[in-house]
Amino acid sequence: MNLTKQLHETAEKMANKPAYYFMDHKTTYGELNDAVTKFAAGLEKLGLKKGDHIALLLGNSPHFVISLYGAMRLGATVIPINPIYTPDEIGYIVSNGDVKAIVMLDLLLPLADKMHKVLPKVEHYIVCDTPQGQEANHNIHNLSMNHKMKSFSSVIELGDLSFNDPELENDDVAVILYTSGTTGKPKGAMLTHKNLYSNARDISDYLCMSENDRVITTLPMFHVFCLTVALNAPLINGATMIIDPKFSPKEIFQIVEKYKATVFTGVPTMYNFLLQYAQAYGGSLSSLRLCISGGSSLPVALLKDFEEKFNVQVSEGYGLSEASPVTCFNPLDRQRKPGSIGTSIINVENKVVNELGEEVPPGEVGELIVRGPNVMKGYYKMPEETASIIRNGWLYTGDLARMDEEGYFYIVDRKKELILVGGYNVYPREIEEVLYDHPNVIEAAVIGVPNPNLGEAVKSYVVTNNMQLTEEQLIQYCQEHLAKYKVPSSIEFLDELPKNTTGKILRRALKAQLIQNS
Repeated sequence: MNLTKQLHETAEKMANKPAYYFMDHKTTYGELNDAVTKFAAGLEKLGLKKGDHIALLLGNSPHFVISLYGAMRLGATVIPINPIYTPDEIGYIVSNGDVKAIVMLDLLLPLADKMHKVLPKVEHYIVCDTPQGQEANHNIHNLSMNHKMKSFSSVIELGDLSFNDPELENDDVAVILYTSGTTGKPKGAMLTHKNLYSNARDISDYLCMSENDRVITTLPMFHVFCLTVALNAPLINGATMIIDPKFSPKEIFQIVEKYKATVFTGVPTMYNFLLQYAQAYGGSLSSLRLCISGGSSLPVALLKDFEEKFNVQVSEGYGLSEASPVTCFNPLDRQRKPGSIGTSIINVENKVVNELGEEVPPGEVGELIVRGPNVMKGYYKMPEETASIIRNGWLYTGDLARMDEEGYFYIVDRKKELILVGGYNVYPREIEEVLYDHPNVIEAAVIGVPNPNLGEAVKSYVVTNNMQLTEEQLIQYCQEHLAKYKVPSSIEFLDELPKNTTGKILRRALKAQLIQNS
């Protein structure tokens, strides 16, 4: 089984069931499946075939869903790219990924026109109309890449329903996700049809997702968390997506009320924004049966405040692009442990090992490694990097973790973000948890900075809701809750913390800024 075959079967069983709502417009499973088939057929008539690479430069929209499933139905490999990346970032991925066609927003046409001469392998630019783009691109017919352009609607019109799906093998690469590594160029994680289908199936089983669910899809679709949990998982179960182009706390409350949404997926900063908004303006999430958190660790104080305010369970999980992405989740049928990422999901094994790859006893910190049908095929054109991260069938995540006696895992921190203070291990997350417990701290991030005497010292960055709060007061607060070597040597107040497009706080951006200013 694969995702596009499952979509076809779902459409046959429930053709009139809403697959998604977008901008108040309903699309049924029958309509979606027909559009996917026509798009695949249209791509084939353009000369594209099984094994070709197609990039998506799109936000959350029906264009993304149809392009993704249509390209996979053709047997092509999809490369989702963040549309707000710089030209250099986009150019590297398109070039390194051997992309033959790009499906893109019309807003990006000027960018593509500048880049297409240095991207000779790209044969087709399939352009998706937006109201903003139609206003901005008055000179669209004067573009030098005009001969390579097709409209999205024309590709669908070019296709028909007589398209014959090619045979897709489990090991065929369905998607390549370029990971934003902390060092060097992004690496393309090759995810097979088996990887994507198995993870969507297993996570939806674990979270009891069904055709009765209405899932808010507001996380970026080009990111693996949304791709599996809020797009693929709902579609293989006949659930309904409510596609939200851009996260806004106000709009989330409106969506929940209007559509009686049952599942919300988000990252910790989204939960923080929702809580802050409700405290200021009010709001109910009463129809939600479950909230799902991932992307980074959810502070326990925020978890408790959110659940108390809205009377809904937040289930925290863990994943990474190389594992399609989910490996752990807090279970719904037994005890949930705040602060943990839960237990291994169905068909996936997690364990904590030392530097020699030997499993450590419960309670000890080591590196989290993963094995299962969700683990990637490897990095595209990077055999050495693949061999260093996948050893004897186990994926080495680079995250430090511990497991308790009941099999619940706890992420301690990124291996590369460990701070060494006078020979002692300091985990940034532990300090951040203490800071989040302070009533006047909205957000916090901790990094290590050079120290001539101790090797490194702890520096914290904080966003506060009380302008009278001082650095000295917060340091004193930390002294009351942390061992002396863990207490921040300095605390800097910011209006906001740097985040990526999913809302994950970027410690490395804070480090880079510190180096630049020194």
